[in-house]
Amino acid sequence: MKDRWLPIGVLAGVLFAVNVAARLVARVGFDNKTEAQDRISLGMFVVIGLILATMAFIWGRRHPTARWIADIGAAALAAMLLTIFVGPFISGDTPFAGGAGEFFSQVWLYGGFAIGGSLVGYLLLVALGLDYRSQSLKRYAETKLAKPRRPVRR
Repeated sequence: MKDRWLPIGVLAGVLFAVNVAARLVARVGFDNKTEAQDRISLGMFVVIGLILATMAFIWGRRHPTARWIADIGAAALAAMLLTIFVGPFISGDTPFAGGAGEFFSQVWLYGGFAIGGSLVGYLLLVALGLDYRSQSLKRYAETKLAKPRRPVRR
């Protein structure tokens, strides 16, 4: 069980650490200016998408699709919940300080970049023919071709 949940927890921690770093840069470096904060948030979401694309590429080679989607989904969901409910306290706010619109826009942005990044990583993996299914079919074809043909008795 540790082999399954440890990578998910580490990935969620890394995604949350990206958020913490972005919030600290916005708070300390730019005194929470709105324009700078928007740019830093966009950069944070791009970095999160790239991390998830990389993980989809790596895990997609090793595991069946259903498993790595569940793993990345669990990590992204945990990181999103931490980002939305714990992250604002780092900036000196509360989760609903900007209103419901800002709260739900964070949810949609995080979900969109998480799904988009994972999809880009997996599509790149499939396009290169390195995904788990393609490799399984390749091994199957090689084993079928390696067996000699049986002669037919009459």
